[in-house]
Amino acid sequence: MSEVLAEGYNAFDTTKGVTGTVKYLGSPADVIELIRSGKLRDHILLVQGGTTTFLAPALSMGAIGVITMSGAPESHLGILSREFQTPCVMTAHLTASDSRYVPGATPESHFDEIVAALEGRTVTLDCSDDETGRVVAV
Repeated sequence: MSEVLAEGYNAFDTTKGVTGTVKYLGSPADVIELIRSGKLRDHILLVQGGTTTFLAPALSMGAIGVITMSGAPESHLGILSREFQTPCVMTAHLTASDSRYVPGATPESHFDEIVAALEGRTVTLDCSDDETGRVVAV
């Protein structure tokens, strides 16, 4: 069995499994740079929140998958991921860590830990469960 690196809310259930290298996008400039690189479809996009509106251009241009570190399936990215049928794991937490997102009380170290653990890793998003999305090591 493959190692589950992180779990979170599943934005929508799909049997569409996508594999790519995790790329953290912390700003609109990061999104533009990735789109211009021509390598958008090589990456699973990692962003801090479900309200990260600057990711919309990447979704419309064919992003293959999204991981958020906060937010719910009812948030901006949850809705857009369903519209574009892009697998999306939301409010992901590392399975090897006790740190969890708590609205208004989450230290920056929580997000830093997730970025450090996932960025550059090749993963598959498993969004086949009704509620739980999984980030699986390849």
